Amino acid sequence: MKKIFMNYLLTLATAGILFSCNTEAKRTSEEGASTTAAEVKTTSQEQPADGAQAAATNPADAPVISFEETSYDFGTIQDGDVVKHTFAFTNTGKSPLIIQNASAQCGCTVPDWPREPIAPGAKGEIKVEFNSKGKAGVQSKAVTVTSNTANGSDQVILKGIVESGVASMKGPYKTN
Repeated sequence: MKKIFMNYLLTLATAGILFSCNTEAKRTSEEGASTTAAEVKTTSQEQPADGAQAAATNPADAPVISFEETSYDFGTIQDGDVVKHTFAFTNTGKSPLIIQNASAQCGCTVPDWPREPIAPGAKGEIKVEFNSKGKAGVQSKAVTVTSNTANGSDQVILKGIVESGVASMKGPYKTN
């Protein structure tokens, strides 16, 4: 229920942003004809107000999230090291991309994503931070990106090896 409510608020906010650009009393087209705000409002209501509505009416008009890379291998690190990586993307679709959520499998992996709509052709970033403390061994951490694309979600992955910190500890607890 909370997710539905948040999606509703996001849709309203997007519609508000789109309609705020149409508040002028008159607009002039390239031919010189003018239209009133009421005419602009009527025309705007005929067209989808955001990417979610456009995708629902015509999947060909849906936003498309195109990542430069969907997987990042951080190599071998020591237990307790923190890995930060940015997954860059472009909206290659025909309508605004709205990322509703980005979530990881556990609390050791924290994503940060853009909260504002990404226009067609515009770029964005998903920043991911992985804390390896207590995570020795081979690691593969997926981040699911939920959005208004035609398929609804995509994944990016951080992977690598975390070596146990016992042999590399410093101070009085160091082993020989």
